[in-house]
Amino acid sequence: MSVRAVIVGAGPAGVRAAQTLVAHGVRPVVVDEAPRWGGQIYRQPPAGFTRAKETLYGFEAGRADAVHSAMAGILDKIDYRPDTLVWSAEASQLDLLHQGHMSTLPYSHLIVATGATDRVLPFPGWTLPGVYTLGAAQVALKFQGCAIGSRVVFAGTGPLLYLIAYQYAKAGAKVVAVLDTASFADKAAAAPAMLGQPALFAKGLYYLGWLRLHGIAVHQGIELTRATGGDRVQAMHWRKAGRDYQVDCDGVGFGYALRPETQLPDLLGCRFRYDKLQRGALPERDAAGRSSVAGVYLAGDGAGIMGADAAEWAGERAALALLADAGNTVDASRAASLENRLAGIASFRQGLERAFPFPAGWAAAAPDDLVVCRCEEITAGELRRCVADTGAREMNRLKALTRVGMGRCQGRTCGVAAAEILAHACAAQPDAVGRLRGQSPIKPLPFSAMAAPVAKQEAA
Repeated sequence: MSVRAVIVGAGPAGVRAAQTLVAHGVRPVVVDEAPRWGGQIYRQPPAGFTRAKETLYGFEAGRADAVHSAMAGILDKIDYRPDTLVWSAEASQLDLLHQGHMSTLPYSHLIVATGATDRVLPFPGWTLPGVYTLGAAQVALKFQGCAIGSRVVFAGTGPLLYLIAYQYAKAGAKVVAVLDTASFADKAAAAPAMLGQPALFAKGLYYLGWLRLHGIAVHQGIELTRATGGDRVQAMHWRKAGRDYQVDCDGVGFGYALRPETQLPDLLGCRFRYDKLQRGALPERDAAGRSSVAGVYLAGDGAGIMGADAAEWAGERAALALLADAGNTVDASRAASLENRLAGIASFRQGLERAFPFPAGWAAAAPDDLVVCRCEEITAGELRRCVADTGAREMNRLKALTRVGMGRCQGRTCGVAAAEILAHACAAQPDAVGRLRGQSPIKPLPFSAMAAPVAKQEAA
């Protein structure tokens, strides 16, 4: 069978998928929105940047170097296309944007390894200058060696909260507080489930201990109330046990763990199902990474948040599935071993959700004047009034009536929060209100590119 294999994403999953295909004599096209491979977790700085990997990635320096080296070792055997956005897709074809020019890319087999983005739950003041998502704060540090402020607060919940606080403090930035909505009791209750992956569990304990040892205030079991300031954020406010607190700052990084980037599988027609553990709809896939659409494979955090190690295994396993489906002989024992490893991560993943639970009371506490969709300036009160006035009970209906999710982010930032507001307003569970359907273009396009002729490119 003739194979025109395309991989979207060059993070841990995409790199290992490409490496596996090359080892079996297949030359894939690797399309990557970033300028250099590595993904968000192992994001590389610009060429000429001199900070050591140990400084940039800490404990993960070895794994980052392994992923970077793996890709570097196969660059002459793949068609690598950095700085290239996949903005739309249909059966057997991707639409690309590179340096302002559009093109189409045909494929026979496609591995989607698009990674994850921040899960955002807004709070009053989140639109102030100086307030960033955790992921954006990490990009600033890894890509340019910049901090988001001179006195930084990190807030929300999830393992990323502690990792980024540690990375900032380790790099010499002033971290004045870590505000975690999860409680110590949550983490203690989750410990037995997380002990199945002792190295990962130990890293989490180390980050927390290191922060406390270096005098960084860590407050757990809190409720974020607001950020205040004028031209820039000046203070972060929270509540704990009925008392209000605040800390002065000029930079805030916040987020509530991660959510998969699923727009591309949606455009490709993959079936979705609601995952209670991850509190959102995910594209269906089997243990090998096969989606419900023939020839489309899903790997890494873009199909469900499992972490960087699991993303590497999933990328390799998806590539082996692609090869087998194309008629190639693959190592069945290796495939089985990868599936066993991925299954072993599942219980640890459940432990993480117990340790850093979604703040289920967020929607009820969100004030009416809270901006939920900053692109269209839609508030929580507007969403609630729409539900009361029209009886809307489904996300795409709410979108049509209010324009929530119609802006620049296409719902990637506001979709989770809007679904929570809708579910609470109509006294339903989040799985009952549906999900925002993916729309093309996935991300904004310049008018200049849309006016130019589209070139067709054949896969190598």
